[in-house]
Amino acid sequence: MRTGTGHPQSWQRWAAGVSVGLILASCGISSTATLGAGERGTLVLHGTGDVSLDPWQLPVFRTKGYGWAWSGLGGLFRRDDLTVANLECPVTDVVDPVAKPFTFRCDPDALPAARNAGLDVANQANNHSYDDGPAGLVDSLSTIRAAGLIAVGSASDESDAMRAATVQINGWTIAVVGIDEVLDPADEVAGPDKPGTSAGHDFALALRAVRDAASASDLVVVTIHWGVELDPGPRRYQVHQAHRMIDAGADVIFGGHAHRLQPMETYGGRPIFYSLGNLVWPRLTPMTSATAVAEVIVAPDGAITARLLPAQIVSDGHPVLGSPRQTVDRCRLPDAAGRLTMASWQRIGTSSSGETNPSSAGASGTFRTTPQRRACCRPARAWVTLGSHGRR
Repeated sequence: MRTGTGHPQSWQRWAAGVSVGLILASCGISSTATLGAGERGTLVLHGTGDVSLDPWQLPVFRTKGYGWAWSGLGGLFRRDDLTVANLECPVTDVVDPVAKPFTFRCDPDALPAARNAGLDVANQANNHSYDDGPAGLVDSLSTIRAAGLIAVGSASDESDAMRAATVQINGWTIAVVGIDEVLDPADEVAGPDKPGTSAGHDFALALRAVRDAASASDLVVVTIHWGVELDPGPRRYQVHQAHRMIDAGADVIFGGHAHRLQPMETYGGRPIFYSLGNLVWPRLTPMTSATAVAEVIVAPDGAITARLLPAQIVSDGHPVLGSPRQTVDRCRLPDAAGRLTMASWQRIGTSSSGETNPSSAGASGTFRTTPQRRACCRPARAWVTLGSHGRR
């Protein structure tokens, strides 16, 4: 987040492989933070993949401290206006693990470093925020907010879980909606009188949340946990859902859960980052450690520029932005929803071949479009098992 604006600076391991192709081409408002006001200025937004601040999963933090997680990013998040991260664990001292093979628990003492690094929004709409049950989740939300961060995607009941958080930045009202489609355990989704994560498999509920957010804001950011671990790209239903969310009023979609980068698409002039992979995570293989940060720039006139900033997890819990040796090759492809651009991701240090390299490591690309706000009612150490979550 940009400094001086007055908004908050803001055990076992996963094994996965990464092969990345890049395609470019109700529920109310839960809280409002004023981060700046006046005439509309330019917005710079960032979205990240999975973040773990669990010292058992990442013992390096015990020796290097939690600032190590962010020290390779060059202060990127301190220079933007809003950073949204998927926080893949409850931040709590509650020890009440649910019955599942792998559970995570983030250290509350890790949050000051995250806030100082520029993190603003912590998404708790994911399949690990409930790892210490309802008490752990509720405590996590309180802990996140006490640290000066915004929590989305979970709450003490369904109504609150589905509400967007809103912020006022540079003359814009931005709503952030968290949606969780990956349930582990199956009963982690919030109910009328039960803490939990948002929406679950009730996509109509998710759409209503997006429409309500759009009706009360200038820009809607959706952060969604969905799909299947290790999938190289989105499944058909995810593409369909993403398009429907944009039709409902979403302007940016940050996706996660696959633990690998997946294609980026534009639909209706809005960027969809289907999976942003891992960010603060163990370095397991070169494939899972190839990652990126999503960057979205919104001009005062509403024109959107979006790209992926390549990064590498060079050691456990330590992502580093960029590499001067990376190359990108682009080609244009027709698509039913409009023109898309595909950029092949090449192994660091190799020349671009014009074909997708299954041993990819990172790339970037941009598009620019001028959106119009639509009416809200408009058709608006752990080892994973492939296919363990998600639906085709």
